[in-house]
Parts: sequence; C-alpha cells; structure tokens
Amino acid sequence: MGRLITACLMFIALALPASAEPLAKQLFGAVRHGSPHQPASFGSYSRGCVAGAMQFAETGPTWQAMRLSRNRNWGHPETLNFLAGLSAYAAQQPGWSGLYIGDISQPRGGPMRTGHASHQIGLDADIWLLPATRLDLTPQQRENISSISLSSPNGAFVNENWSAAHHLILRAAAMDKRVARIFIFPGAKVRLCQEATGNRDWLRKIRPWWGHQTHFHVRLNCPKGAAGCVDQDPPPPGDGCAEAQQWVNNILNPPPPDPNAPKPQPKREYTLADLPAQCVSVLQQN
Repeated sequence: MGRLITACLMFIALALPASAEPLAKQLFGAVRHGSPHQPASFGSYSRGCVAGAMQFAETGPTWQAMRLSRNRNWGHPETLNFLAGLSAYAAQQPGWSGLYIGDISQPRGGPMRTGHASHQIGLDADIWLLPATRLDLTPQQRENISSISLSSPNGAFVNENWSAAHHLILRAAAMDKRVARIFIFPGAKVRLCQEATGNRDWLRKIRPWWGHQTHFHVRLNCPKGAAGCVDQDPPPPGDGCAEAQQWVNNILNPPPPDPNAPKPQPKREYTLADLPAQCVSVLQQN
C-alpha cells in the first residue's frame, strides 16, 4: 500500500506545474522501505535524501530503537555502524546496558512530515539521555516511555540526572573521527568544559543548541568519496567553551531585544524539485 501511495504522489508531482507540486515531506513520508541502490547520501543534512538506506535493528546487543511507529530507524550504513559501536561503549558504564536510539532518518531520507528540519541524508541520529537499563522493551513500551531531561529550567545548567557516564559517552562520540558535530543544550556544554581534563580538542564538536535537553544529536561527516553529499562547514576554531558560557549568560540575563532585528521568516516547504536531482530516482525506484 505504501508503494502505491508513493507512486500516485509521484505521478501527481510530475504532472502538476511546479507551483502546485505536492510537498517533498508528503512524498518521502509515504515511503515505508529503502531504495534498491548502493548506499549514498545526496544533498545536505536539511535538504537531501539517502539511497540504499539500511534499517537499524529494532533491538541489538547494546541498543533499542525507540518510537518504532515513526519508521525513522533508517540510515546510511556508516551511521548504523557508529551507533552500534557507541552503544557498546555505553554498555560498559555502570548502570547502563547500552543506548536508546531515537530518530535517525526516513527510509529514503528527505524532509519529514513532522519534527526535524535535518535528518534528511541518513547521517544524523538522536540518542536518548535516559540510561538504557533494560533492552527488552516491547514496541508498545517504546511508544510510551520517555527520556529524561538533564537540564535545569531554560537550559543554563545540568540537573541531578547528569552523570559521569553522560560525560564519557558524549566524549567518546565526539572523539570519533566520523563525527562532525554533536548538539546538546548549552548548560551541558558548559559542564563538559568544566569537567574536561587532558586533550580538549573533542569539545570543539559539542555545539550548544535549543531543544536538546532529553537527547543529544550526532551528525556524521559525509563518507569519504561520497559525491553529491554536502558537508556542513566545520565548527569554528577552539573548544567553544567561552561561546557556550556566553550563551548561558544570555539565558540568565537576557540582552534587550534588538529593535532593528529582521522579523523571522516562515520556513519554506520544499518540493521534490528543490532537492538534488538524484532524489527523484531514490524516490521512484522500488
């Protein structure tokens, strides 16, 4: 049924004038399985698709995929390999059996009907901050259980849920050469800066961002030789600790609003024509 819906939507998209095309998020959101291609990411993290995506196992030796009803446990094989490795490291921490894995990508990537602007090329993944103490959760339990917040109100500080294991898991993720960035709330970045000893180069990859109190978001670099995959610009030089502290200062003592700041513009919804040309084949092939 999913393939029939996708075929119908594709026919409509190709037949209608550009101004009347269905939104890309509706086309990609209707697909239930990956495409029959060699794995490849096309476009950028917030404007692209993924060919030959693999489905992350719902349960592995040291992980469980959460919110299975979303069908977002698909990704580039490099991402799945990274998650399996990081979860094995997490399982070595006291009280942890591994990791709970949130959204990765849709079966063929692309824009999502709800939620993320990124996660479109199979190289982003959300990892819950809730310690995975058991790996026998049923699909229904995975719909109902929630992660925990490590943030005090407004994200300026960590709360009592912060642990040494969180620090070690985040550091291990950031030290992986495949990782481009990790997003977490500002107070967590400041705490990592305060606790870090020895080599601090890995802190550069930890970037403060809103909405990451209950999970951290890992973004991998484009795989080597991946033509058509567009990397994000690297983080600014340095460990980023002073910038994170300034972010926290602004939370605690907000600066006055800038009267000359431009009004925020609504985000544009993409059609298939807005995505890389390869995404047409990724969407069409069954």
